[in-house]
Amino acid sequence: MLRKGSIHARTWRTLLVSLLFGVALFGVLGMRSCPRQPIRVACVGDSITRGHGIPNPEEHGYPAVLGRLLGPGYNVRNFGHDGVTMLSGSGRPYRSVPEFQAATDFQPNIVVMMLGTNDAHPPEWQERGAQFADDCRALIDHFAGLPSSPTIWLCLPAPLIPGRDDERMTNLHEKIMPLLRAVAKEKQVGLIDVYSNLVDCPELFPDKVHPNAAGAAIIAETVARAILAR
Repeated sequence: MLRKGSIHARTWRTLLVSLLFGVALFGVLGMRSCPRQPIRVACVGDSITRGHGIPNPEEHGYPAVLGRLLGPGYNVRNFGHDGVTMLSGSGRPYRSVPEFQAATDFQPNIVVMMLGTNDAHPPEWQERGAQFADDCRALIDHFAGLPSSPTIWLCLPAPLIPGRDDERMTNLHEKIMPLLRAVAKEKQVGLIDVYSNLVDCPELFPDKVHPNAAGAAIIAETVARAILAR
């Protein structure tokens, strides 16, 4: 003969199991009905980011290649603009062009910033170089303060090749790159070394400034490794 207490115990166990099963099923159905949104990646930069000199940069520029490498879980957009600088007081600061506002409105989850090549022009650097680190901090702070709270990556830009503008090349390597390293460390943002992966590949720079499609692919691979590793 069964005791009344044992019947009640089994009843409560049955109810508890049913409840837990219902909660689990609701969670599974909820995940199926609410698929994860792609991670938004904003590629911020100058003509190298835009893909100057590359036929069909929408297909072969570094942000396009990066999107394919990262896969369907990522939405990668190109916000590059020719001739822009990190320096806010120059003739064309990045913050003054439409791509800056478009990148802001995109509400990215990841921002990849590659600027500094145009800041290295000797007249620009001599007049305003002392402001470079502050302007870099300000641009980082702008994106970091977005509601999407993105992860920020700062890039050491692609190299300039000897023979076209050697003083500009020296400014990029000896003055701008150390400042980028220092600001990245200070602001605790990621640092991606594009420079080192291309400095021994002058053949990938037809005009000694802009990488071709093969160079853009190396930039994309370098950025993808950093993003996926984190």
